[in-house]
Amino acid sequence: MSDVGKASIGDAYFDQLFAGSDDPWAFKQRWYERRKRALTLAALPRERYARIFEPGCANGELSAELATRCDRFVGCDTAAAAVELARERLSDFPRAQVMQARLPAQWPTGRFDLIVISELGYYLILEDLHDWIERAIGSLTEDGQLLACHWRTPIDGCPLTADQVHETLQQRLGLNRLYSQTDSDFLLDVWGRDTLSVAQKEGLR
Repeated sequence: MSDVGKASIGDAYFDQLFAGSDDPWAFKQRWYERRKRALTLAALPRERYARIFEPGCANGELSAELATRCDRFVGCDTAAAAVELARERLSDFPRAQVMQARLPAQWPTGRFDLIVISELGYYLILEDLHDWIERAIGSLTEDGQLLACHWRTPIDGCPLTADQVHETLQQRLGLNRLYSQTDSDFLLDVWGRDTLSVAQKEGLR
């Protein structure tokens, strides 16, 4: 597995994206993005979580959906403009917090029962992805879950592909894969320590 450029994508890349647009990936306009958000939310095995963490929250479109599914939400991004947009998007959620941080060094304190890594892993070199995974494992609760979703088409300048990111997560998380979807456009997986299905938890099997 080779890393393009041998370094994770730096903050300046994301600062430049948000300097030119408040929605550089067209999260609001594209049906692809709206559909992917709906599938992401539907893939979550639980109806509600206590505390969700979304690193790389961008302008907060997915964040606002996740905030309806938890008691407390924490998001972060490296770009100051993205943080301000996400805070505005989440202004109706008093228990939502968005911070500017460079991960994994500035990983938030506390434990989370869901961590969502969406369209993020391929910006990292493999060594940094390993560090992210270790921090994520360390901050998950005993019954915590991790969701990952990534665009499958290789991106120029990005060190990793979606397939490489999800293969690495599967190898290093040490968790059960609870849900997996291989779309022609993206990969969507959920891992956790629980082995019971949604139906089993409701006594249907």
